[in-house]
Amino acid sequence: MINLIDIKQPREQANELRDRSWNKDLSIPTKNVLNIVDIIRAEGDTGIFKCIEKYDHVKLKSFIVTMDEIQEAYEKVSAKQIKIIKHIKSKLEKSEQAVIDNLKNIKIDSDGIKIKKTILPIDRVGCYIPGGKARYPSTIVMCTVPAKVAGVGQIVAITPPMTNGEIDPLTLVAGDICGVDEFYKIGGAYGIAALAYGTQTIRKVDKIVGPGGVYVSVAKSIVSKDVSIDMIAGPTELLVYADEKSNAFYVALDLISQSEHSEDTLCGVVTKSKTVADNISREIDRIIKIKKIPREELVIKSMENNGFIALCQNNEQVVEFINEFAPEHLEIFAKEDKELIKKIHNAGLILIGKYTPSAVSDYCLGSNHVLPTYRFAKSRAALSVLDFIKLVNVIEMNKNALKKIAPIMKEITSTEGLINHYNAVEGRIKE
Repeated sequence: MINLIDIKQPREQANELRDRSWNKDLSIPTKNVLNIVDIIRAEGDTGIFKCIEKYDHVKLKSFIVTMDEIQEAYEKVSAKQIKIIKHIKSKLEKSEQAVIDNLKNIKIDSDGIKIKKTILPIDRVGCYIPGGKARYPSTIVMCTVPAKVAGVGQIVAITPPMTNGEIDPLTLVAGDICGVDEFYKIGGAYGIAALAYGTQTIRKVDKIVGPGGVYVSVAKSIVSKDVSIDMIAGPTELLVYADEKSNAFYVALDLISQSEHSEDTLCGVVTKSKTVADNISREIDRIIKIKKIPREELVIKSMENNGFIALCQNNEQVVEFINEFAPEHLEIFAKEDKELIKKIHNAGLILIGKYTPSAVSDYCLGSNHVLPTYRFAKSRAALSVLDFIKLVNVIEMNKNALKKIAPIMKEITSTEGLINHYNAVEGRIKE
């Protein structure tokens, strides 16, 4: 079921695997998304209703989530579910607060120049919460908690409606617990466009965050010329490095757990051992055939279309493959894990050892499960409080300090041909 690939050119083959998983040709979704964006920009609310009916197959009188609906949602969830949401929220809050606490009170005072780095939150943020083949109350926690810790003024959440025209109750409750200010029953590319450009009902946001499928990712990429986005976050990716000491059953469980998200997830293994590769492949087949797993159809399609085991010849190939692949999740099942990690520079999240499955990191470790996909782990890591703040420099200097740097200013401005820059300095020091 899962594809075995002999690695001879790690960089090239890592990129081939990625391009294959992302629908090979993005021209079709890109063309469709461009059309959807144009509809929302031209028609606003009317365009939203058209898209809801066309793509979510439901007619709505309003796409605004009301306070009455939120209160009704509380009646449909259990006390245990609410407790779990609060537990996940608390873990993530502590993690994000630790980050922002280390950024406070940054001051530099040297040679008469005073610099204070001030943290300011973004004013208004839109959070995309996936729907479709599953429900994701945990994702609304991951998107909104860092924003709240950062001090974002207004948090807007959107998610596709179910076929009954409602939102999953626990997702609404989680949003309320985490402080969502506005909630709308819209999703997909049209939801991203509404956040980016606004409609008669929805005021545009300053930044869009959150994971999604190919259409959402393409939409975020398209609107990024007009509004800030966090990253391309989705479809899900998992890469596992396994050696001879690895437990093939655990590896198979983890590949299956991530494959159940959707048929376009990208899950694979990199190893130096053909025996390990064969054992993992057999375990995947055995689990699926014997255990009759939930969401079996999705898992099988994902494995057959995108699943792989990359067989490398040596450690150098392994490291090169991983760094070029730049996975969203990287699990390491290896006795030399600490040495290997020193050489891994590109991974959204690294999980070490057989008792740290990626599935747990999706929920309750204090880490964020909104992670970079499609090579974006080369330039960033998980969504965090850093995505919701601006680090603004406030600078003050005295006349003596200005005199000291005047010769430097004269030389550099002369070199660049921007003499008026120097004149702004000279006019002050000659007074």
